[in-house]
Amino acid sequence: MHISYSELKTWAECPFKRKLIYLDRVRKFIGNEFTAFGRAIHAVCEHAVENRLPEDDYEDYFEMQFLKELKDLKGTIEFRKNLVEDMRSQGKAMLPHIMPILAQNFEDYEVFSVEERLYESIPAFETKPYNFKGFIDLVIKTPDGKYHIIDWKTCSWGWDSQKRTDKLITYQLTLYKKFWCAKHDIDPKLVETHFALLKRTAKKNNVEIFRVTSGPKKTSNATKLLMDALTHTENGNHVKDRRSCDRCEFNNTTHCPR
Repeated sequence: MHISYSELKTWAECPFKRKLIYLDRVRKFIGNEFTAFGRAIHAVCEHAVENRLPEDDYEDYFEMQFLKELKDLKGTIEFRKNLVEDMRSQGKAMLPHIMPILAQNFEDYEVFSVEERLYESIPAFETKPYNFKGFIDLVIKTPDGKYHIIDWKTCSWGWDSQKRTDKLITYQLTLYKKFWCAKHDIDPKLVETHFALLKRTAKKNNVEIFRVTSGPKKTSNATKLLMDALTHTENGNHVKDRRSCDRCEFNNTTHCPR
């Protein structure tokens, strides 16, 4: 038994939606141009930081990955051709800034891991053995002995202050830090967490890294949310949260009628 952060976030939005997706296996959203773009950019970031991809090849690799992701979606949605062409240009404009922004924020860093898998036990939940599942985009170590957990996020122009502090967004890094520290037996005081924004439409600063605090209080709150989700899930409590209906793809469908 395991739970990912995506599942936890879905439960926090609406327990019934979580049931539809993760228990009943109802999948409505397949993907679109934005998810294809995000996966392609992530692939470039992954290869770039591992030095498996020369800078001269960034554009070709992005193009190859983007076309692959679009091909996988072909037949499921109708592509917006102008959007796809804009994304090609936006992605290529972004690529040269990926490695420099890392060097700018973390001088003389060394790569600790890329796409590191988490599958760690949740000992605080005693009802049934559960693991926390996830993939950390990047972990680097700086000369001061600190580790930095970084999660790449594609977006349009950036995030406002509300989104940068949204607990349902930032708890992802908090829980990644908690279970990564448990996996490696590392003092949480030596670990910092960051989001790296990859901005498609920004006119400048189209790659930005900002720190997210993940101290003891926040870790306690994030862990409580995790425990609440597991407890209610195990007890079969799948109540609908009507506050989420207006942004839910299942709203007013056969899966979730009014």
